[in-house]
Amino acid sequence: MTAIWFALAGIGLFVGGFGTLVGVAGGFILVPILLFLYPNESPSTLTSITLTVAFFNALSGSIAYGRMKRIDYRSGMVFAGAAIPGAVLGAYLVNLLNRGAFQYVFGSILIVVAVYMLFRPSSTARGGFLQKWCVQREVTDHAGTTHRFSYNLPLGMAIAFLVGTVSGLLGIGGGIIHVPALTQVLCFPVHIATATSHFMVAVTTVSAIATHVVQGTFTGNFGVPAVLSAGAVVGAQFGARLSKRVSGTLIVRLLALGLMVVALRLLISPV
Repeated sequence: MTAIWFALAGIGLFVGGFGTLVGVAGGFILVPILLFLYPNESPSTLTSITLTVAFFNALSGSIAYGRMKRIDYRSGMVFAGAAIPGAVLGAYLVNLLNRGAFQYVFGSILIVVAVYMLFRPSSTARGGFLQKWCVQREVTDHAGTTHRFSYNLPLGMAIAFLVGTVSGLLGIGGGIIHVPALTQVLCFPVHIATATSHFMVAVTTVSAIATHVVQGTFTGNFGVPAVLSAGAVVGAQFGARLSKRVSGTLIVRLLALGLMVVALRLLISPV
């Protein structure tokens, strides 16, 4: 039994480190792992576990990124406000999916995002379109580098609502959609996008977790998310530090490859 707890802590450490590096809170890695480790558990129970781990991972990563001054707090709060209703909706929708449908939906979303990001690691867009609602932002990080960018506010809020719904539905924290949307559509610099995404995940997952608590899907599962979360908190600190040495293009491609592996495994050999 002790070996299982150590294994879960190790999984949490890896999920926290890699997830924080690419700004996704690691839920896309943890969901398929739990599907294989606990084949008799319902999708709603597994998503409640992964959302808990995603929260603590994102909270730890946000603290580290906050020290680096890479988080765009204003944009993050606006997007989080739009994502929270979607997260609650998604947490309820998960009860309408059977296990097979759950895995196929999850795998299909991952592979579409992965292919796009692999071939387009950086955005070719220039500035926000629909200039009437374009928001200008400027973030200066701890190293003294100033990042200037702009994005379309209504589009960003619509994407955030969709991300929140996917987060609550699939228990993945939403980062796999956040980061591509921020970099490819809303023209955020990659390092600002990953940090801001982590902050948004920390805020929005709370609402989805609360919904699962109300529904009672946490019953009997406190030990597993606690051990996984402990590992993720430590791993997130390492991931944030490593991000300072990794280029934005490599971060995006690492995310794309990770998504591709998980997606193919779920689509080819569903549990």
